[in-house]
Amino acid sequence: MEKTLIALGLALFFCGLASGVLVPMMKLPRMGVTSHLEGTANGTFLVVVGLIWSHLHLDDAWLAIAATCLIFGAWANWGATQLSAIWGTGKLTPIASGGTTGSKTHEAIIMAMLYGVAVTDFAGVAILIVGILR
Repeated sequence: MEKTLIALGLALFFCGLASGVLVPMMKLPRMGVTSHLEGTANGTFLVVVGLIWSHLHLDDAWLAIAATCLIFGAWANWGATQLSAIWGTGKLTPIASGGTTGSKTHEAIIMAMLYGVAVTDFAGVAILIVGILR
């Protein structure tokens, strides 16, 4: 799992870099910058998780849950902000979007993704904390 987390983290970091290059082409450039930052920050986070993975003292089931939560959370966070920048959605992120909102369908997709990110990130990090303290 260590190599998988590191590889997925590096891939996400790369996607974050690409997002930064594409910012001027986004419908919401400020949200594009957010996507760039989410990709690079969450990519770095997954690399760090991969590096500490062998120090976690958890059952295999908990490790699988943690990995799934963290991978989903990291990629969905970048994906949601990237889609938001492209689609021009911003109901849930009014500061980064400048108050712009998109179609109801696009807003619902972004909202579902970001709420999913919140739940999975909290769960995944909580599991990491327990695993590292054991």
